[in-house]
Amino acid sequence: MASAVVKLKNLVTGIRIVYNSPSCTRTLSTSHNFRNESKDNWFSKVFVRKIEPTKESHSRLLSDKDVIYELQTHNIRPDMMEKYISNYEKHCQLMGSSGINAELVGSWSVIVGDQDQAFHVWRYIGGYAEIDRARVTFAKNNEYRRLWNEQGQCIRARHNQYVLTFSFWPQIESRKDSNVYEVRNYVLKPGTMIEWGNNWARAISFRRENDEAFAGFFSQIGRLYNVHHIWAYSDLQSRKETREAAWRKPGWDECVAYTVPLIQQMHTKIMVPLPFSPTQ
Repeated sequence: MASAVVKLKNLVTGIRIVYNSPSCTRTLSTSHNFRNESKDNWFSKVFVRKIEPTKESHSRLLSDKDVIYELQTHNIRPDMMEKYISNYEKHCQLMGSSGINAELVGSWSVIVGDQDQAFHVWRYIGGYAEIDRARVTFAKNNEYRRLWNEQGQCIRARHNQYVLTFSFWPQIESRKDSNVYEVRNYVLKPGTMIEWGNNWARAISFRRENDEAFAGFFSQIGRLYNVHHIWAYSDLQSRKETREAAWRKPGWDECVAYTVPLIQQMHTKIMVPLPFSPTQ
């Protein structure tokens, strides 16, 4: 049977991805004869991924905004949750009065997944220059250091990461009323971020209808080749119905099929906004 080469060009990045398929109709059979294959996995032969060289960084191709986001994850001592929330709210107030061009996008506590955990997203307008200015400013601020040390008494571990938004995701907008948020974290195979972006530039169109797409990030500093998708739902039942509806749309299954081979690890957690969070 003659082989077919399918060339896809994403309108967002302009990058072409070439898929070599053993036939014009992509079919995978569970009765495949593995004894006739070489040492390479047969599945990798179906999804041969070629990315053309470029003089631009992957981050510039995938994100066109001079805005950096900081994702903070805090693991809190169970008996210190109330004190921690009070401390962090004061921290946010101090940030707001500092003159630093940074704003809190959202703050949540995890209810399904890693328990006794808080998750915060900050937006720095002005890029890394503004982050540098914040670091220098707060190093001299006694109240900031006091709150930082007090926070240290409430938590077991802290982790942060600088990320960019995918340019094809909807603009981040605060939500009202009462919502639950899901953050889906993916660890990709090194070198596959452009492919992920090309596929999700198409996949996100299947999830716009119910306005559940809140934010899409990819890492810059910290744990690399990390992707974070944040979704907002009115409740868990709405999440179930929305995700099932996506599978009924023609094309969604193909987007999933092309992105799954790019993933090394993935996990998800459900969160609810903290009282002072700008998005609810």
